[in-house]
Amino acid sequence: MSLSPEFQSLLARSFEGAGGIISLFNGEESTTWAEAREAYVAQLEKTLLPPPEVTFDMVDLGGVPTLRVTPDDLDEGRALLYLHGGGYVHGGPGAYRSITGHYAKKLRARVYIPDYRQAPEHQFPVPIDDTIRAYRGLLDMGQDPKQVVFSGDSAGGALVVTIMRKARDAGLPLPVAGVAISPWADLAHAGESARSRDGRDPTGTNVEILNKLVSLFLGNELPSHPDASPIHADLRGLPPVLIQMGENEVMLSGGISLAERLADQRVRVTLEIWPGMFHVWPIFVGHLAEADEALDNAVTFLLREYNRAASKS
Repeated sequence: MSLSPEFQSLLARSFEGAGGIISLFNGEESTTWAEAREAYVAQLEKTLLPPPEVTFDMVDLGGVPTLRVTPDDLDEGRALLYLHGGGYVHGGPGAYRSITGHYAKKLRARVYIPDYRQAPEHQFPVPIDDTIRAYRGLLDMGQDPKQVVFSGDSAGGALVVTIMRKARDAGLPLPVAGVAISPWADLAHAGESARSRDGRDPTGTNVEILNKLVSLFLGNELPSHPDASPIHADLRGLPPVLIQMGENEVMLSGGISLAERLADQRVRVTLEIWPGMFHVWPIFVGHLAEADEALDNAVTFLLREYNRAASKS
């Protein structure tokens, strides 16, 4: 599939703020990680605007600062925990005002985006620990888990599954479902797509960059650790999961392996592979027809699971 010149221009503008991150990847110390993240998030926030009729404020979830998204038309009690991407290094909640604003309106739910601490200042397992603390914090606020769903993209897509498993192991109530968008599920990049798709993704996501992120995030930990790569984890007993992958992603094989792992361990899983699509394309909702359709599929899936949980109450 060829992308229109107008969309290619939008794509280029979206990532204009990544210069500081790239320089740090290359060993240049012209900026700090905090400054580089701020510039990256600010550019995405400026380029990908949220829909009308949603409001944003900051709340505390278990000591984790969290961006809360509230639609004007709200089904009181319904919540989505959104786990942002960025390779555990360079994302931030502000970059996701658009997709979470659309999620909030379509689900009629409050959306919570934890601002978990990131590498290299805070390496594995800090981002994971912060995210499970945020989920605990949401439950401690009195949130009914039967009205909670998860979603996330890239590293956050893997966290959707990992935080479900961590909640299970801690004896916490589980959400009713999760949507993993382009999950970074295999930090060893052992699958065929790491070779056959490398260089094809128009977002610039490639194996060289991913390996740098792995080094920054994991430090001395192995990429096969189940908290880092959920394809190696015990996933039994988790709620239904929808996985959405773009066909041009170097992470495609990892997403397929994650779906196989879930299925093998008797978790209901739906896998969508979108021909011609690239890493985390649904964040371009409102600008790309395939992003709109993918998000609608995710919303349909989550609404069905909300309703199924409600019928069992």
